[in-house]
Amino acid sequence: MCRKLVYSDKYHRVDIGQHVFPVLKYRLIHEQLIARGLAAEGDFVEPTPASDEDILLVHTPDYVKKLRDGTLSQPEISAMELPYSSELVDTFRTCAGGTTLSGEIALAEGTGIHIGGGFHHAFPDHGEGFCVFNDTAIAIRRLQKDNRITRSCVIDCDLHQGNGTAYIFRDDKDVFTFSIHQENNYPAVKPPGDLDIGLEDGAGDDIYLAHLEKNIPKIVERSRPDLIIYLAGADPYRDDQLGGLLLTMDGLKRRDEIIIHLCREKGIPLVILLAGGYAWKTEETIEIHCQTIASAIGE
Repeated sequence: MCRKLVYSDKYHRVDIGQHVFPVLKYRLIHEQLIARGLAAEGDFVEPTPASDEDILLVHTPDYVKKLRDGTLSQPEISAMELPYSSELVDTFRTCAGGTTLSGEIALAEGTGIHIGGGFHHAFPDHGEGFCVFNDTAIAIRRLQKDNRITRSCVIDCDLHQGNGTAYIFRDDKDVFTFSIHQENNYPAVKPPGDLDIGLEDGAGDDIYLAHLEKNIPKIVERSRPDLIIYLAGADPYRDDQLGGLLLTMDGLKRRDEIIIHLCREKGIPLVILLAGGYAWKTEETIEIHCQTIASAIGE
């Protein structure tokens, strides 16, 4: 059972104005976990921001310099779909550090849970789609550099295809990237990962879960990972503002259980990142994320 939850108040304090991305969800998840007795205040671990050295394992020096100096062009800011600020950059640095810390916890204890992370649209030289740094890639590269892992597998169950992650690891045989997503949705250009399942609009629990049950065991057998990073997006939910899939809360819970149980059965360390979630009712996004965490800690 995992009782260390990586979290920072920075995640919800960053000011992005009126925005579809509900940064408030991070504080509400923190509060709900305590209110439900799933965690105590002492279970939360504050991450250290990722260093330039860590970020440069994935991102280009020019991009990092632009973020540091505030010299991104307007098209670059528009692609990021977030208002630039030094506070924003620091928040994403902290988030990248949080995913790396979650990987270290997973390797030590079996499961690492990050109340944050999953910013899979960030490319080496630019950000996209609410993503500044690709925390998943940074964590993998840091752990590889430290000789903590060799092979890893990314299981991306966010609504949107993980284009940045697929691009970063496109030629890396030690990192298997899997994405199951709504095909007719952002991003318009989807660099291929090792296995991509693009679902038709309106796909629900039965179709989604059948793909997972068929493919996840094969992926794990094929990739033989030392670590799995699971993006447990809440946005395949049927009432998501940005989505067109029809998964129910029960279906999303079953999705989590398939992945979590397989990792435990195989003894593979697992990192869970909450990734996206934009339900019309924020409390439903919170509920989906909390049930993911509840499944992971064995409640």
